[in-house]
Amino acid sequence: MAQTELITGIDIGSSTIRIAVGEISQESDRLNIIGLAEGESSGVSKGNIRSIEEVVESIIQVKSRAEKMTSLSLESSVVAISGSHITAQESKGVIAVARADGEIREDDVERVLEAAQAVSVPPNYEIIHVLPRSFAIDNQTDIKDPIGMNGVRLEVEAQIIEGQSAHIKNVTKAVSLSGIGIDDLVLASLASSESTLTERQKDLGVAMVNIGAATTSVLVFEEGDILLVKVLPVGAAHITNDVAIGLRTNIDVAELIKIQYGSTLSAVGSSADEVQISQINEQEEGTFSRKYLAEIIEARVEEIFNLVDKELKTVNRSGKLPAGAILTGGGAKLPGVIDVAKRVFRLPAAIGAPIGVDSAIDKLSNPEYTTAVGLVLWGHANHEASRKPFSSIGIKGFKGVSAVTDLVKSIIRIFKS
Repeated sequence: MAQTELITGIDIGSSTIRIAVGEISQESDRLNIIGLAEGESSGVSKGNIRSIEEVVESIIQVKSRAEKMTSLSLESSVVAISGSHITAQESKGVIAVARADGEIREDDVERVLEAAQAVSVPPNYEIIHVLPRSFAIDNQTDIKDPIGMNGVRLEVEAQIIEGQSAHIKNVTKAVSLSGIGIDDLVLASLASSESTLTERQKDLGVAMVNIGAATTSVLVFEEGDILLVKVLPVGAAHITNDVAIGLRTNIDVAELIKIQYGSTLSAVGSSADEVQISQINEQEEGTFSRKYLAEIIEARVEEIFNLVDKELKTVNRSGKLPAGAILTGGGAKLPGVIDVAKRVFRLPAAIGAPIGVDSAIDKLSNPEYTTAVGLVLWGHANHEASRKPFSSIGIKGFKGVSAVTDLVKSIIRIFKS
């Protein structure tokens, strides 16, 4: 029987925790998603952890479901980091090539990326990723992979992605206390892009918009490089709140109404169908028309997309991305949301679902699982890089593992003392 290796991705969202489990065959090295589990995310509000104890309990419940589904014990994971606290800034690093013959090796690339980290990080923030855009050797610029080339001076233009130290420590502590080790921390939108975007889309220019419960993440690629990283503090839960106010019903009933009858105006058309709220909850009274519900929903969806388009304008890419906008997350499942995206962004638009993996699980095509599956793909890519010479995949994961390992060790020491 062929040996296999497991990679687990944990996506701690504002409303739901999702876990994806991937299996790598040592013979074929193919990645197969063998488990997908989800559960309510208690103790998380607007992307931030409010109660460690509740989050730990939620993770343990979802972990148990994943272990039951796979009949395997989950011991380590790649964990998503998100929230409106995420920031990004440009940086440059310069070093002298170490070897007398001028050949650039893996350690030179590591040193220049470390040099790029010498930036002014906001108080109580820390670096999550150092993402190189391009390298330069002496006077030669726009180099993607400098390994094996020769020169005296090596430079890098990189994007530094940072997050609040307190949030990172809280997420790390919650996962560690649930009995799962942490191999890496990855920006949630970056993980989603791993599972939904092709290299061609990244080269042409594409915006990935992940509509979560409390936040909407925006990631823009062009020529394979990241141009924009932004997390907006508005999401699908705000649509639910609008429905609750507009129909004068409680928030739980509003969520059910949104799921069962929600759509945009383009999807519902001129329908004047009346719906009894008592059909959804016997204790509630009143009626609403499908068209009125669609008007409420479309107004908020337009507002979210206008905020995204405002961010695209900051990098001069509004209406200028040939590969268009790819929508993921739970909010992307609303009927008619693509039509609104096309109109607001003035771009092609489509729903993104995990690609590039094998699985017999039907739920894999759900846009809600793009982050969890992307985390597994990230772990697989870095697993590949660890067995090969330093590559662009290895560069992508720079900074993650060592920082997380140190943090986990310190947490364990605190709880043992």
